[in-house]
Amino acid sequence: MNQSNIRNFCIIAHIDHGKSTLADRMLQATGTLSDREMQEQVLDDMDLEREKGVTIKASAVRMNYTAQDGQTYEMNLIDTPGHVDFGYEVSRALLSCEGAVLVVDATQGIEAQTLANLYLAIEADLEIIPVVNKIDLPAALPDEVAEEVENITGIPAEEVIPISAKMGTNIEAVLESIVRRVPPPSGETEAPLQALVFDSHYDSYKGVIAYVRVFQGTLKDRQWIKMMSNAVTTEPIEIGIFSPAMKPVKELTAGEVGYVATGLKTVRECRVGDTITLKDKSAEKPLPGYEAVKPMVFAGFYPTEGEDYALLKEALERLQLNDASLVFDPETSDALNFGFRCGFLGMFHMEIIQERLEREYDLDLVATAPSVRYEVVMAQTGETIIIESPADLPDPGTIEEIREPWMHVQIFTPDEYYGVIMDLAIKRRGEFVGQEYPAPGRVILKFDLPLAEMIVNFYDRLKSATRGYASMDYDFAGYRSSKLVKLDVLVNKQAVDALAMIVHEDDAYHRGQRLVTQLKKEIPRQMFEVPIQAAVGNRVVSRANVKALRKDVLAKCYGGDITRKKKLLEKQKKGKKRMKMIGNVEVPQEAFLSVLRLDDD
Repeated sequence: MNQSNIRNFCIIAHIDHGKSTLADRMLQATGTLSDREMQEQVLDDMDLEREKGVTIKASAVRMNYTAQDGQTYEMNLIDTPGHVDFGYEVSRALLSCEGAVLVVDATQGIEAQTLANLYLAIEADLEIIPVVNKIDLPAALPDEVAEEVENITGIPAEEVIPISAKMGTNIEAVLESIVRRVPPPSGETEAPLQALVFDSHYDSYKGVIAYVRVFQGTLKDRQWIKMMSNAVTTEPIEIGIFSPAMKPVKELTAGEVGYVATGLKTVRECRVGDTITLKDKSAEKPLPGYEAVKPMVFAGFYPTEGEDYALLKEALERLQLNDASLVFDPETSDALNFGFRCGFLGMFHMEIIQERLEREYDLDLVATAPSVRYEVVMAQTGETIIIESPADLPDPGTIEEIREPWMHVQIFTPDEYYGVIMDLAIKRRGEFVGQEYPAPGRVILKFDLPLAEMIVNFYDRLKSATRGYASMDYDFAGYRSSKLVKLDVLVNKQAVDALAMIVHEDDAYHRGQRLVTQLKKEIPRQMFEVPIQAAVGNRVVSRANVKALRKDVLAKCYGGDITRKKKLLEKQKKGKKRMKMIGNVEVPQEAFLSVLRLDDD
């Protein structure tokens, strides 16, 4: 294909604005898939993606489109996720494109993640094509939304294309606009090969399959290649394109998007963001890759069966291959034995990873309560150490201060929910920063919030308080010193490290009380009384007792002297005491899960 006839573009949007449906219609309009092969959300091939109605993984597809000028164009579409927790996937896809189709829902208007993705696209210097979707709905306001787009992007409202992806209305206009406005890729086919790995997945027959965008040079079938970050060389099993199934080809030239089945068996040898070059004729320097992403939420994953530890490790490595934002390190816990401390970008990311591990790898897991990364300044030495798990927190006497991560949060909402959102944010130790009115009846509220207050169920609360109309976007604002303490949980006088958490000093009593009440319901009764305590340092802030199961030792006494009864009760008391000394309390899985579901009321 002549390079001037290639168009590389992606679709960016807020979650549920019709991104995957638009991709489906484009595949039909270009004849890439016949009506018989067509199904809903064809690029979302994971069961999870179909069930939840969200795109989790970026995927690529090639379409051939004959435009009105009579020429045939090769269009490479890279489909991207919309949820804020998968922003990293979006940033990788944008680096492989020259243009972006910005989809906005005609009933909802511009929302938080639309803006966040738009700014990423502008930063990557892409040509933006704005599209207003769902114009067939009775509540649609395409003209007002087009003006909103004009206010934010500066693109005139009359250039915004009104479409209905569901009905297939005006899809041709979008394709024509891509042909006209998205610049063709630049790159020399004769130069040394430089191909950027923007995604990858593992195939048990072909090894690591790298999704690549060729920037310079040509990659031919069976040519030896080299990874530039670690100098690993290999002969690819096959190279090909996505249409949307994998289809082998003889060569990939500058400007094209495709895949390389490397045959590499270990995940570390082919990283996302790496540059592939030829072994014989290497490029001098790699393409500017992606900066390593910093996880924001940490939780422990432990297999319920000890022998599944090796399987969990392998499963996490495979998932890390196509989700570079997942990090994990081995850790041990007295209560749960061996497992991994995993880092995620947010709670939804954690939920998806946990479901994928349980479904795709058939693992049974216990997840500990999510926590964030803290900076601890030591009093003696003045050095700063990073704490990812509450169990690692040093003795309070040796700590000068604890710093916690704060986030800049933008909440987009109809202005009738102003008061509800203010109340929600201030209850979570939020600081009000400012507000903007992008359009009549809509407001952007800006807060600084501690990440620890956001991760548990802030997003769910926001959605239910505003009937689903509010949306939010967040980015990292830095670490700030706070009055934080470690809340320990003791079951039968033994500390359970997996239940420990770091909380704000003012919140310790209430959180401890809720935790103890919840655990009392979950821990089964024993033959002896089990005390459950929540403690900060040496001070117990809350306590509850799980009553003992009692045998009625007086059942056989049907009269006689009181001393007989006393004697039997004393004997029982001694037995209970001895049992308590050697007794062991098993904390059930539900107790660990209940910590995740601690309500705020």
